[in-house]
Amino acid sequence: MDKFPFARRTDWQQETNALNKALEELGARGVDILDLTASNPTSCGFSYPEGMLSALNSLDNLEYHPDACGASPARQAVAQYYSRQKVSLSPSDIVLTASTSEAYSFLLRLLVNPGEKVLIPRPSYPLFQFLLEINDVEVEHYPLVYERGSWRLDCQALERCVDDKTKAIILVNPNNPTGSYISRKELDFLNEFCCKHQMAIISDEVFFDYNLKGADPLSSRGQSPSTDTVSLAGNREALTFVLGGLSKTLALPQMKCAWILASGPNEILQASMSRLEIIADTYLSVNTPVQNALRVWLDHAPEIQRQIISRVRENGQWLSTHLNDHTELLSFQGGWYATLRIPAIKSEEEWALEFLQEDHVSVYPGYFFDFDSGAYIVLSLLTPVSTFQEAAGRMMKRLAKI
Repeated sequence: MDKFPFARRTDWQQETNALNKALEELGARGVDILDLTASNPTSCGFSYPEGMLSALNSLDNLEYHPDACGASPARQAVAQYYSRQKVSLSPSDIVLTASTSEAYSFLLRLLVNPGEKVLIPRPSYPLFQFLLEINDVEVEHYPLVYERGSWRLDCQALERCVDDKTKAIILVNPNNPTGSYISRKELDFLNEFCCKHQMAIISDEVFFDYNLKGADPLSSRGQSPSTDTVSLAGNREALTFVLGGLSKTLALPQMKCAWILASGPNEILQASMSRLEIIADTYLSVNTPVQNALRVWLDHAPEIQRQIISRVRENGQWLSTHLNDHTELLSFQGGWYATLRIPAIKSEEEWALEFLQEDHVSVYPGYFFDFDSGAYIVLSLLTPVSTFQEAAGRMMKRLAKI
């Protein structure tokens, strides 16, 4: 059936790459692999507060009262979560979805006609390429630049990326994997830029709570006292959609609930919400038990986030103190990942294969995130501390032999 006329949007390359083949072969031989690509927090040894499961034990879950944008109490719970971080949001400007991927699809359907264009950052997470292709949207990359120990938007390059088909820009705040936040100065530029070109902003802030240099979780979502970082939640200057969800906020990817926070000039905001409501009503995808549990669950966010921030900081600190002359740890402000620049005497895939086959350590090669020059590897800082130190230590020993 390989000649069946499937839709062209699904014509993806599906061959198994060399790294996956090597992982399969080692697994078949029973080799224990130390995983520095961990992205599932539920498998990383964190403790979840007692009472979270009991929040699902309610007779209300046997009743169905569909609401296109999500149950009103659930949207109020999300608004209250942000109000504790000094961000004022109306529940009427919040749309619940089953995932941030679904949220992207809703927004792409709202904003972009087939064949029109959205700007996405480079480097960043590879999921965007698939999401945009599935929604018949063209992709244009804009660069993040690493200079003098920090990441920044290349504003001049952004101007060159835009044409009359460009309808939106996607930000990842903080970026995955660079861990870099949008600054107040950059936001001022983006607001003017998007108003000038009649573009919307989609700000993916799933990792925002994991500010590694700021105060404790839930202290403030505005500008941090210790870093020039800012959330776009409540941004009124340009049409803006901020994405968040339980996958990162509560380290509960399996509970399948995310949200869109809409803001902007009032007239265009109201037009957006009326259209989004119809899109959401077409799917009604968020399940009732999770919506009913949201208020209780979001109250536990600080406890869960402190565990993760503590783990990420400890692993990041260990890494920074065990570098050698051949490795550079790129600056990161938040999120769950760290990026190492390593000697480009071989390709990133060759390095990753060597770490895997010789040291039994699994890492992400930089090309997975679209790093466009040099040699990089990306490490998850979620990995339990003892495993992380053993795995990263094996890598450092190999790199020290160059």
